[in-house]
Amino acid sequence: MKYLWRSLGYLKRYWLLAAGAFLGLFISTGTRLVIPRLTQVVIDNGIAAGRLDVVVWASIGTVGLAVAGSVFSFLQGVLAARTAQGIAYDLRNQLYAKIQSLSFSYHDRAQTGQLLTRATSDVDVVRMFVGMGFIQLLSAVLMMVGSIALLFVTDWRLALIILVLVPLTFGIFGFFAGRARPLFMQIQQRLADLNTVLQENLVGVRVVKAFAREDYEARRYTRANQSLFDLNMVVGRLFAMAIPLIFLIANLALLAVYWIGGHQAIAGDLSVGRLVAFASYMLMAFFPMLMLGMIMAMVSQAGASAERVFEILDAQSEVIEGPDAVEVSAIKGHVAFERVRFRYFAGGELVLKDVSFTAEPGQTIALLGATGSGKSSVVALIPRFYDVTGGRVTVDGHDVRDVTLDSLRQQIGVVLQETTLFAGTIRENIAFGRPDASLEEVMAAAEAAEAHGFIMSFPEGYDTLVGERGVTLSGGQKQRVAIARALLLDPRILILDDATSSVDYETEYRIQRALERLMEGRTSFVIAQRIATVLNADQILVLDGGEIVARGTHEELLAESPIYAEIYCSQLQGEGSRSSPGAEPECTQVQGEVER
Repeated sequence: MKYLWRSLGYLKRYWLLAAGAFLGLFISTGTRLVIPRLTQVVIDNGIAAGRLDVVVWASIGTVGLAVAGSVFSFLQGVLAARTAQGIAYDLRNQLYAKIQSLSFSYHDRAQTGQLLTRATSDVDVVRMFVGMGFIQLLSAVLMMVGSIALLFVTDWRLALIILVLVPLTFGIFGFFAGRARPLFMQIQQRLADLNTVLQENLVGVRVVKAFAREDYEARRYTRANQSLFDLNMVVGRLFAMAIPLIFLIANLALLAVYWIGGHQAIAGDLSVGRLVAFASYMLMAFFPMLMLGMIMAMVSQAGASAERVFEILDAQSEVIEGPDAVEVSAIKGHVAFERVRFRYFAGGELVLKDVSFTAEPGQTIALLGATGSGKSSVVALIPRFYDVTGGRVTVDGHDVRDVTLDSLRQQIGVVLQETTLFAGTIRENIAFGRPDASLEEVMAAAEAAEAHGFIMSFPEGYDTLVGERGVTLSGGQKQRVAIARALLLDPRILILDDATSSVDYETEYRIQRALERLMEGRTSFVIAQRIATVLNADQILVLDGGEIVARGTHEELLAESPIYAEIYCSQLQGEGSRSSPGAEPECTQVQGEVER
């Protein structure tokens, strides 16, 4: 229940609407409770006494109360719906903001389908509870308490029957609701699993078709769907047993009222009107109990969903901006790693081990090494996508943990291995980091990234829609747009994480020439699989197993580092031997000198 109470805490912002809904609920419930008393007056003081005027005025009063109750019930429904939609709006916004604020490490573990389900389905279940379930719960409680009180006012002896009915009914519903709540948790989890499968297939539909795996993926989706269906059937059967049982108890209680009350009416101890009013109040007391049973099911489901929603809202980001964080502006680009150790998850193996180096402003630092050697981890620590496990990373002498994230990242241009574009135009994607950039500035960045030519080849030019995730562009085109996006920021620090891996040699050559001009005056970190892209770097760091095993310029490393010589021969000369017949003898000579 604590999660449901937390969700009801969002009512504070809409207290005026909520108060109006509660007032409408109170008035509409009151009018319904008065009607059986008027019925008693019609029968005893009107029909039995032969007074038509009493029948007419009591009937008019009944109709008036019914109309007033309907009007206030309508107002209560409108205000409750507005309040519930407002709470859902706030929850979705908070969830989105929270998901955006969580560190890379959280998203490394989270599944997109799970997050989507919590931000949509789970929030909607909470909305239904606040907008309908909670109001119905209050309505049922008011109606039940009022009806039971009037039962005792009408005839306290007959009212003793309700003392047996109430605890028995709530005991049954409590039993079924207790069993249903964990099932609702599982239902939401299986719905999230189903959405995960769907999301993966929508994103990877081209891969599925390319490998002719439609049947396999259809079976996988069907299994997830069947699992959700089976669990829903279990819950359905559970409540299919509860409702008839409650109806049986209610009918037996009503039969007891007519049996005992009938004897009293025949003996003259109870008027017919009072008996009819009592039976009406009995039904009015039973109906809220039946509602409460259904509301308990909603409460169980809403509690499970609220818990899943607040799991995200309560999640702690591993990268937290401190209260004393300072803004940095116009940085020069001096970057230093001081005995940095790093692991992605607590208890996991170290990815970086005592990494130390210094990049002076304007230098180009190249990182080489086999897959998994820690190259991407190094550059991910500079904009503080992750926090170091030990040691520290500084920019212009400031520990990156002591500065605001926005002021740090706004001065760092990043082109990641996985190029992500957003649905929209090419211009909008290039200007993603600077939405206010002029077309001339966007075009200048595109020209520098060797993207202007292919963009202008499209009929719509910079207004060409790229489609979801940029599917209408080739891999090389997307990467050049991503480079232009980073360059438009005019960053003091530039990070290129294998940024030319998806372009051909000719385009790579043009991009490299452009990047050489753009790197002037900027501190640049370049991760490349092709060694030709880093030959002119001011400092080359060779990583192996999370450690820097060699460092220096190309010439220094070629003369002193066996690992670098091996990379040089296998990656550069192996690719260039077709155009350079002397490459293999030169490679053999270099390796021999290094071994000596």
